[in-house]
Amino acid sequence: MTMELTWHGHSTWHVDVDGTTFLIDPFFDNPFTDLEPDDVETPDYLLLTHGHADHIADAGAFTDATLVAVPEMTAFMQDEHGFDDAIGMNLGGTVECGDAFVTMHRADHTNGLNTGYEHDIGMPAGFVISDQKPTQASDQDATAFYHAGDTALMSEMIDVIAPFLEPDAAALPCGDHFTMGPWQAAVAADWLGVDHVFPMHYDTFPPVEIDVEDFVNEVKATGSDADVHVLDGDETFTLE
Repeated sequence: MTMELTWHGHSTWHVDVDGTTFLIDPFFDNPFTDLEPDDVETPDYLLLTHGHADHIADAGAFTDATLVAVPEMTAFMQDEHGFDDAIGMNLGGTVECGDAFVTMHRADHTNGLNTGYEHDIGMPAGFVISDQKPTQASDQDATAFYHAGDTALMSEMIDVIAPFLEPDAAALPCGDHFTMGPWQAAVAADWLGVDHVFPMHYDTFPPVEIDVEDFVNEVKATGSDADVHVLDGDETFTLE
């Protein structure tokens, strides 16, 4: 089974797993895409990693999708935006979504609603989307994509995600300041043991402006065998 991975800039990804479609962290007001939310077909599932404004800004345009997030997030989004269908899950859980499985893992970050301080909206998270349900047994035929969300470098990447969730590809924030910078994201790529890695969450606004080639070079410096793919906005990569 193949996955179609499309980067719409910042942390916004569209994932197609054999016809089951996902949109992650919709935020189209970024310099990598000319698309508006109305230009994007409603996915089967909308995955939200956390409640900062640059990750949920356009979620309200996709209320016909099934929302997947931590329970605090799903409750808020249902009340404020009118989502009818939602799967409130939590860290460590796996849910079946159409022809795919979604496993939620923690991200080291904060989660004030809309980047404010009045309300915390649950734990921030990352997602592993796979075409087989994860088990303790290694499955060389499975295909899995890890969206790390907004996170710092964390030991779970090498201790849990790599050996048990076995991602083939990872989208990692590397813009520094609010998340990992290039060298920490490179270490994450090495720890995860992925074949393919994609930088994200960079060059959207001044605090996260970097030279993305620094990330490419840092991955090489780790000795990782991962291929680094610096995608253009709205570019699709086929993961096989």
